[in-house]
Amino acid sequence: MKLHDLHNTVKRPNRKRVGRGDASGTGRTAGRGEKGQGARAGVPWRPHFEGGQIPLLRRLPKRGFNNPNHVEYAVVNVGALNLAFNAGEEVTAELLQLKGLVGRELENGGLKILGDGELVKALKVKAEKFSQSARQKIEAAGGTCEQVS
Repeated sequence: MKLHDLHNTVKRPNRKRVGRGDASGTGRTAGRGEKGQGARAGVPWRPHFEGGQIPLLRRLPKRGFNNPNHVEYAVVNVGALNLAFNAGEEVTAELLQLKGLVGRELENGGLKILGDGELVKALKVKAEKFSQSARQKIEAAGGTCEQVS
């Protein structure tokens, strides 16, 4: 193979050459329509500009309230802890992330353990929050709940 044998494998459309006569299909007004702001050079239209009509984002009503102090916890049920850990192990947020039980939502708030499922192993669980039923199930199985902040 030589340099003159090389060619692109992806077919790309030819560049549109505007203002090259009526036969080209984009002659005379060069695809910009007739007179007006859009036919001029350097048209300063913003994204979502609707020609002076009230834009969609302003036509829609405002709803709700975003609390800047809201904390969203990554949640894990005790049933998932029962499957993922062996008896006597320590459960931390980092270990849960390594095992794929929680994702990036951990960065926003922290970890909360919920009480869905059965727990038959004694685990030492460290988390920011525990539901009441989760705390009861962990302690009933012989484990401990340590609240970290």
